[in-house]
Amino acid sequence: MRIKKVTTEAELQTAFDFRRNVFIEEQQVPEEEEYDEFDALDAPCDHILVYYNEQPVGTGRLRVVDGYGKLERICILEEYRKFGLGKEVIVGLEQIARDKGLTKAKLNAQSYAEGFYEKLGYQREGEEFMDCGIPHILMKKYW
Repeated sequence: MRIKKVTTEAELQTAFDFRRNVFIEEQQVPEEEEYDEFDALDAPCDHILVYYNEQPVGTGRLRVVDGYGKLERICILEEYRKFGLGKEVIVGLEQIARDKGLTKAKLNAQSYAEGFYEKLGYQREGEEFMDCGIPHILMKKYW
């Protein structure tokens, strides 16, 4: 397993392909809600790929929002979800946040994944809300 920061258009397209597979096809998120102005190499965010056996199989991105490292668009291809790669994406994004001098992170977790993020040190804040027709909760972590 390894994490790599996206630095080429081809790598960015790979990240988009994973998001299409997981969010648009699997979870039925409307395409116009999945992609935004931060989906470009020169956007003010960092995209990463996670590799398993030297094959990219997942992605995530980090933006700085209100002094937090905001973890977004985290997904792993279905057949690779049993290998702990989701944790690797979170750890990789958190390291980028630390490298930027940040001391806290937040994310909008799909509600079913609350326990996963709690194990990684995130705590729920506020009430459940809907995003793209899927229940979510705000979670934060401080270090």
